[in-house]
Amino acid sequence: MQITKTTRIGWIGTGIMGSNMAGHILRGGYPLFVYNRTRSKSAELLAGGAVWCDSPSEVAARSDVVFTMVGYPCDVEETILGDNGIIVTINRGGIIVDMTTSSPTLARKIEIAARSRGISAIDAPVSGGDSGAKNATLSIMIGGDKQVADSILPLFNLMGKTIIYHGESGAGQYAKTVNQILIAGNMIGLCEALLFAYRSGLDLERVFQSVSTGAAGSWSLTNIAPRIMRGDFEPGFLVEHFVKDIGIALEESRRMNLSLPGLSLVEQFYIAAKSKGYEKNGTQILLKVLAELNNLNLDKKS
Repeated sequence: MQITKTTRIGWIGTGIMGSNMAGHILRGGYPLFVYNRTRSKSAELLAGGAVWCDSPSEVAARSDVVFTMVGYPCDVEETILGDNGIIVTINRGGIIVDMTTSSPTLARKIEIAARSRGISAIDAPVSGGDSGAKNATLSIMIGGDKQVADSILPLFNLMGKTIIYHGESGAGQYAKTVNQILIAGNMIGLCEALLFAYRSGLDLERVFQSVSTGAAGSWSLTNIAPRIMRGDFEPGFLVEHFVKDIGIALEESRRMNLSLPGLSLVEQFYIAAKSKGYEKNGTQILLKVLAELNNLNLDKKS
């Protein structure tokens, strides 16, 4: 398929990430058809000219390329492979692009089912958080048929800055799993370091200036630490979704007969965060979990 300005684009999932990503497609001049379980989350897109559809199947019927950015693998499977899923109503020759962080195994299942119907399926999860989605600087990790992936590069280029093809179906999801394993260890280190600095009486802003440009520097330190220091625990990425991602990583590791004890430990902290009612907070809420574990009041040095 050759992408032109008349190519009809469908978008399913207009949450924290999806609404901004779809917005870049819309502002790029493409006809956009959208669906989300909560219509109000698509309000800005609709005001900008997107067309509302009442179901994922309607989006697919009216689109040449359909992007999905939903919550969990079960949502991906239902949206794409369900009885009224995208795969049933998208036209032959259409392309399905799942940008959800999901299971590599499911990505391969979708690709096989799509191919049997004369449809192409690409897995293309992203990294960069809400700021990356808003600023179109996402890292996009692609798996699937390379010729198909190359054909939709004009659309990927509207959403991301680093766009890398990793291999056959599922490879994009594997690359994203690597990303999440790195973030999991990095985030607990970040939160423990800030908690240590706080408890020792250091000025957090000065500590940040000292360590952010040295060997300890990272994307999480640069982008998440300032949020923590100003007490902002709103989600750039939800705790409940990170628990899901860690679960996928551990499940795939078991398939490989691979032990990842560090990731297993981090999973317990995030499960604790979820059990404390922090599942809708950003992943940086881990700082509060660690503080509570240490009986430390963050509002008053002790």
